[in-house]
Amino acid sequence: MRRLVVFLVLILVLIGGGWIALGMVSDRSMSSLRTKLEAMDPLQIKHIVIRGRQLTDESDILSRLDTQKNHSLFGFSVEQARLRIDALPFVDHSTVERHLPDTVIVTLTERVPVAIWQTRRHFILINRAGDRVSERDLTAQDSTAFHKLPLVVGQGANVAAASIIDLLAHYPDVKSRILALIRIGERRWNLLMRNGTLVLLPEGAENAALARLTDYQQQIRLLERPVTSIDLRLADRMVIHTPSSPPSSSPSPGTDAP
Repeated sequence: MRRLVVFLVLILVLIGGGWIALGMVSDRSMSSLRTKLEAMDPLQIKHIVIRGRQLTDESDILSRLDTQKNHSLFGFSVEQARLRIDALPFVDHSTVERHLPDTVIVTLTERVPVAIWQTRRHFILINRAGDRVSERDLTAQDSTAFHKLPLVVGQGANVAAASIIDLLAHYPDVKSRILALIRIGERRWNLLMRNGTLVLLPEGAENAALARLTDYQQQIRLLERPVTSIDLRLADRMVIHTPSSPPSSSPSPGTDAP
């Protein structure tokens, strides 16, 4: 029994040492060994653990791994998987590890963006200070980012974004309908709603204007009506513009609401 125990301990040490060596040697030099191990199918993945994920979709991470449960633990490249995961828009860097006997662990360190800034046909992730948080621009393939973060447009929009985003958090009914926040003359904001309506906010009085807009939405469902623009720049009135009518009719192009 004593000899058997010693033998088993030596086997475990050899397996553990081989696994550590596998992680230390470059992925390219171990590709042939990995292929042989995969063919032998010694170990299968039973668990995929993802840590540190807040903004990144789990499905995006799993697709970049290029493996899945019940596949060989050594049948994919951890180095290539890490590079693919690092290319995701919210990921600053990641690690991908094999843990014997049946687990793959992905650990993410995500960036902390507050918005996407559109400037000169570029889409850039920005933080609260308005600084770029990713070296690359977003593309149409980065659909997760466009669904999760507000879009701010125009010169100076990156610097002023945090304050208007914080303010809109107090008006969820308005915020949920916004497609983009447009900075005008580096002084004030227009809100482009998802139904195409443009809301013009006053400079320095956004809170009062959003409160009025919320009241009108609750009372008459204003943001659900067919209007082209809602001008809130005057404190004592709201100017509503409706779509152009056919030439045979002659309605007023604009309506003043007290």
